[in-house]
Amino acid sequence: MQLQVIQGIFLPFLGTAFGAACVFIMRGALHTGVQRALTGFAAGVMVAASVWSLLVPAMEQAVDLGKWAFVPAVVGFWLGILFLLVLDRTIPHLHQNSDVPEGPRAKLKRNTMLVLAVTLHNIPEGMAVGVVLAGWMAGNESITIAGALALSIGIAIQNFPEGAIISMPLRSEGMGKGRAFLYGILSGVVEPVAALLTLCAAGVILPALPYLLSFAAGAMIYVVVEELVPESSAGAHSNLGTLSFAAGFAVMMALDVALG
Repeated sequence: MQLQVIQGIFLPFLGTAFGAACVFIMRGALHTGVQRALTGFAAGVMVAASVWSLLVPAMEQAVDLGKWAFVPAVVGFWLGILFLLVLDRTIPHLHQNSDVPEGPRAKLKRNTMLVLAVTLHNIPEGMAVGVVLAGWMAGNESITIAGALALSIGIAIQNFPEGAIISMPLRSEGMGKGRAFLYGILSGVVEPVAALLTLCAAGVILPALPYLLSFAAGAMIYVVVEELVPESSAGAHSNLGTLSFAAGFAVMMALDVALG
């Protein structure tokens, strides 16, 4: 496997790991405003990645359909939305700053359900990286390795606050630093796994690449609207989350255009 592919697969996971490592250098819980800003930033990165790295390439690859080039993007987008909706309803999880679990009832610890909540939206991120890398490895002209790495770097940037948002509250609740770090790490393990599985199925997925690119975009947008935006705008001074969203969007857009 080429070095660039390995880098693309594991960069997002490293972002989570570095974020989770904040438990070793910071004291106390993250301030609510900081959590809101970090969540808004992550949402902005995910929306920009969905548009510039996934939906636009999906439509470019369907250009032969003429005025119907949007069809694969729309169909894949909705399949991604429905896929995350099913996961949201079938996997027990708990969002930050919430005491009411979602999904089916389960006798799981709070910490486990917090990790599962982050793991849910790491699945489409891993798939997105895998799909883009598979397209590049197959010689798709509209996908460059620089663009694929831009997507991985963008996801790694937004994974940094996610790792911290998982590990820091656990530490403030009395959990040991090593264990809190481990929980943060576990929330990101699914990303390289999802990317590798997608690459292994490259021969099957390449004919449907436009649908799969937009599928990943739909799944990511579901997470943004259902989870990240409400968390970043909750409470007073919600403009902080909005400004952070704009910053995240701008950073990811610049990365994609500059490197893609």
